[in-house]
Amino acid sequence: MHGMMMNQPLSIIEILRYAAGAHPGGEIVSVRTEGDIHRESYAEAYARSGQLAHALAGLGIGEGDRVATLAWNGYRHFELYYGVSGMGAVCHTINPRLSAEQMLYIIGHAEDKVLFFDVTFTPIIEGLAEHLPPGMTLVAMTDRAHMPDSKLDLMCYEDLIADQPTEYDWPDLDEEAAAALCYTSGTTGNPKGALYTHRSTVLHAMTVAIGLSKSLTEGARVLPVVPLFHVNAWGLPYAAPLTGASLVMPGPKLDGPSLFDLMDSERVTSAWGVPTVWLGLRAEIDKRGKNPDGFAQVVIGGSAAARSMIEGFEKSGVEVCHAWGMTEMSPVGTHGLLSAPMKELSWDDQMALKAKQGRRLYGVELKIVDEAGNRLPHDGKAAGELFVRGNTVISGYFANPEATEKAFDDDGWFGTGDVASIDAQGFLVIQDRTKDLIKSGGEWISSIDIENIVMAHPKVASCAVIAVPHPKWDERPLLVVVPEGDDKPTLEEIHEMLLEHLAKWQLPDDMVFADELPLTATGKVSKLTLRQTYADHTLPDAG
Repeated sequence: MHGMMMNQPLSIIEILRYAAGAHPGGEIVSVRTEGDIHRESYAEAYARSGQLAHALAGLGIGEGDRVATLAWNGYRHFELYYGVSGMGAVCHTINPRLSAEQMLYIIGHAEDKVLFFDVTFTPIIEGLAEHLPPGMTLVAMTDRAHMPDSKLDLMCYEDLIADQPTEYDWPDLDEEAAAALCYTSGTTGNPKGALYTHRSTVLHAMTVAIGLSKSLTEGARVLPVVPLFHVNAWGLPYAAPLTGASLVMPGPKLDGPSLFDLMDSERVTSAWGVPTVWLGLRAEIDKRGKNPDGFAQVVIGGSAAARSMIEGFEKSGVEVCHAWGMTEMSPVGTHGLLSAPMKELSWDDQMALKAKQGRRLYGVELKIVDEAGNRLPHDGKAAGELFVRGNTVISGYFANPEATEKAFDDDGWFGTGDVASIDAQGFLVIQDRTKDLIKSGGEWISSIDIENIVMAHPKVASCAVIAVPHPKWDERPLLVVVPEGDDKPTLEEIHEMLLEHLAKWQLPDDMVFADELPLTATGKVSKLTLRQTYADHTLPDAG
């Protein structure tokens, strides 16, 4: 027996249409590549998205066509999110930190018809130009006065939409229609595409709005330091207008001083980004002796945050929400906010919980399995490969049946490649990526455990642990450290610190110093690059 309710397909453009009417005070504040600050209400963004849709239709873009972006966080990029998907096309965000080879691969694989780009990326576009698909339209995201001096045939964004009507007859799309396309960073092999639907995107926005409700309220001011080209900025371009929170877009200026000044002047209440970004902001906060005005919460994801970083924010009065997710999950899967009873625990117990990757969001299911695929208990002790499923998780990779076949188990759960445990309260602990675990004498050593402890050493600015070959033990840990200053820590000092938490056989055999750690295209430490750099490193007792 069926119920008797209307069935209105979920549609991305309806989020912005709702925000335009229900949240007139919500706005998008953007640091522009032109050098100034731009302000736009959600109502204005909705009107300009309509103009953009008309312009795209005039360029011959139809339902299902892919429209690429190579852009920073800003209002024009936001308009593309809605104008492209709203008309039935697919918004394909490209990460400018990828190699030229990877960019050309995903542009070709996606079969993009138009490429919108911020003018700071003009040199990249010029370098790719002769290898781009024939007839591809290139649009510089600026006004006529700031068009780049280029020999390429470029269209101007503001000219493109200027004479278009603001009203657009948005089509009634199937909610399962493709809406956005995002590729993995492709650190091994070619990048793989996650093709999101209108349904999955709207559900993800609702899920994030519920799970991270302290960040996303009417009147809140949210800074997405996580780029719009990185998994749709963790869903913020959709969740913020849905809840009436304003978005403060930092553009290309992501250094500590620039972020501090922007957050302080715009009274940002919540900021979202990866740990490497927060190192710069924390240093600036320490330098100035205060937090940016209004700063109350930071959401940290992308890779594990060290407990020392979490405690640093918390001690200064900024609440930390440690989250976890993947491109294949839209991407947010867990949040680290504490329940009311948990906030009654001791400081140490609260910090221990916040150092974990949090509890699952509604609609996201988690399981851990052993090597035979048997489910393991959620007791905080058993560890196995993490699998996920839910309405915001991919059912396969875009036009990639081989990768799809390898990614799912027999029951249709997606294999994350993470080794994890889940405790009785539902808190997830990512112990390592399967490829980053160190197998020493048949026993596993977690690189993340070592890194999180070492990061608290006052002489360490950042660090990473990788496996290097050993003739007897197969693999042993090597610690790579970026020192805080000229006074470098000794390996003995590091061992003494680690022995308070780890067994002696788990300690790194050697330590090397580096000026900086290599980063992936998504701002994570590139363990692949480090393994290549130190592939021939000889350990002290392995000579």
